[in-house]
Amino acid sequence: MTSGARHSHIGWLPYIVAATFFMEYLDTTVIATALPQMAHSFGVGPNSLSLGMTAYMLALAIFIPASGWVADRCGSRTVFFSAIGVFTVASVLCGLSQNVTEFTAARLLQGIGGAMMVPVGRLIVVRNTEKSRMMQAISTITWPAIAAPVVGPPVGGFITTYASWRWIFLLNVPFGLAAMAVALALVPNLRGTERKPLDVVGLLLSATTLTAILYGAELASQPGENPWVAGALIIGGLVMGVVAFQHAKRHPHPLIDVSTLKIPTFSVTVVTGSFTRIGIGAVPYLMPLLFQVGFGLSAFKSGLLLLASALGNLGMKALTTRILQRYGFRMVSIIDVMVAGVFIIACGLLTPNVPLLLVLFVVFIYGVARSMQFSTLATLAYADVSQPQMSAASTLWSAAAQMTIGLGIAFGAVSLRAAAFFNGETTGRVFTLDDFRLAFLFAGVLTLLSVTGYLGLARNAGQSIGGGSRGVEDPAKS
Repeated sequence: MTSGARHSHIGWLPYIVAATFFMEYLDTTVIATALPQMAHSFGVGPNSLSLGMTAYMLALAIFIPASGWVADRCGSRTVFFSAIGVFTVASVLCGLSQNVTEFTAARLLQGIGGAMMVPVGRLIVVRNTEKSRMMQAISTITWPAIAAPVVGPPVGGFITTYASWRWIFLLNVPFGLAAMAVALALVPNLRGTERKPLDVVGLLLSATTLTAILYGAELASQPGENPWVAGALIIGGLVMGVVAFQHAKRHPHPLIDVSTLKIPTFSVTVVTGSFTRIGIGAVPYLMPLLFQVGFGLSAFKSGLLLLASALGNLGMKALTTRILQRYGFRMVSIIDVMVAGVFIIACGLLTPNVPLLLVLFVVFIYGVARSMQFSTLATLAYADVSQPQMSAASTLWSAAAQMTIGLGIAFGAVSLRAAAFFNGETTGRVFTLDDFRLAFLFAGVLTLLSVTGYLGLARNAGQSIGGGSRGVEDPAKS
């Protein structure tokens, strides 16, 4: 293969990976709207299907930390191709399930595929992309995670209303087969330069950490569950995370190499970025409830309002790279996180009496800020990571991202319950607009507080991948 042909193939990698990401993220988000119809098909209550949701999360918790090691040992194309295959087969099994047991087993298998597909796909892109093209590549593979949570609910509502919930899963088959064929043809099969032994203790510690946090977050989001049990699980998971961190620092070949946190730009995206993602990530949980419970809208009409956020998300993608090139990562991070925090608080001030255009404007700007911040974090993460550290960085980033998705939902749920308590909750009380106002305030304040971490970024942070190339003076020229 000539160098020109190889470069052409490499240029397609972000789009291939983005397509598989969208398949996985959309599948995860649309299922929430289908639960009532699925429960009716199985002859059980909606709460009985939570076991299937939990099984998926447990698979992610166990296998995401091992994804980098498996890719280094078996080859990135082999693992990515196999992960798409497992996810596709599991999707068929989900769509054909006749009872809760079959559905739970299929979701567990689907979680294994997703746990390998997403981090290994990201690793493939960052390993095969030149620094000068990194910003555009990461922006491409980031949009599914940004768009799917807001596109998913209305899509799921449409499918379950006018077809059958089974098509949510069966529609993955043609996309999965196409992605497997393209991956086999175009994705290089790279392996790690060093064959490291598997850190079994690290795997157990990281799996326990993520399992406790994600399961605790799931319990926190369920109105009928004990919030104290959910809180204890999350706190226990965080404690186990500290133990796992200390183990990784001492182990000669840790499963999750925390030495990458010594890289300032990567550290900010993982540590500070986690707080940002939790605050911003509470909104997709709170906003549908605000429109349905607070405004009294149907699920379908609520989903239509959320499309304004999706438009903001997608519309921002065309401008992300140019904005970062012009103003740099530090300035964009600081300004954008403040905009996000302010508009999250503004979401809580919305009422049924507010003009529709103003509601759409607030939701739209939230979507714009969310898209910009998430893209900025995902791109900056790999700005100063060397090739030998890419696998470790991708694994740690994926684990942190998955954890903060769960914590964002949990934070939204706990904030809403806390708000109801402050407002004099009684047993069986329905959430009011005052409750939502406080919950959005908590999420907005957390988002605003995370700005302190971005203030510590160097002014030329991310310049190696083109950030602020026109807005920051090159020290070498001075």
